Parts: sequence; C-alpha cells; structure tokens
Amino acid sequence: QVQLVESGGGLVQAGGSLRLSCAASGLTFRRYAMGWFRQAPGKEREFVAAITWSGGNTYYPDSVKGRFTISRDNAKNTVYLQMNSLNAEDTAVYYCAAAAAEWRAASTDPHAYAYWGQGTQVTVSS
Repeated sequence: QVQLVESGGGLVQAGGSLRLSCAASGLTFRRYAMGWFRQAPGKEREFVAAITWSGGNTYYPDSVKGRFTISRDNAKNTVYLQMNSLNAEDTAVYYCAAAAAEWRAASTDPHAYAYWGQGTQVTVSS
C-alpha cells in the first residue's frame, strides 16, 4: 500500500523559511516523479514544484521560482520542499504527490499523479 506523509508545516512570519518533507512507502521511490501542490481556502489547487524520477530536472511556476526548491533523497524515500522568503500568498495546505506509474515524466497537471499525502498546513503571518 502506497503511503505519503507530509511534515514540517506550521506558522511562520513573512520573510521566513520552512522546509517540508514527504516520506514515501509502498513504492519503488527512485522510479517515481514527485510533485508538490497547494490549496488555499476559496482557491483551486495550484502546482508548486515537480522533480523527475532521476532528480535531474525540476519545475516551478513563476509564483515560487527563485524562492522554493524541490529536492529528493532516494536513500531515505523522501522528497523535500524548501520554502524561503515566504509571504501571505503562500498560506495554504501543501500536498505531496507521486506520479501514477513508474518512469512517468514530471508534470504540472495534478491528474498525472495517483498518490497523495494528507497535506500539511503552512500559515504565513505579517
């Protein structure tokens, strides 16, 4: 059974940083592209970051590019999201996701992902 568990969320002041973690089990982690998405109240789910199964390429929307960094540690079956220079617009529930099958390309489309974590709340105060 595939399980993704996010951690590291919390309350942080504007301009601060947080590092989210997503621990995966039940799949051959190194063969799966991984992604992060977020959803704020009253807003649709938004793509945040993605990384290929090889770890050689990463993707970000303009809203977080230069501030957020996705990475993975295949020895620990864990994907990370380092978030710097946080602002109020970053407040949301953040979800970790794994691609629908092994060797799939990293994608900005949530429909390309079949496995999702429970989410972790990130709140940025001013």
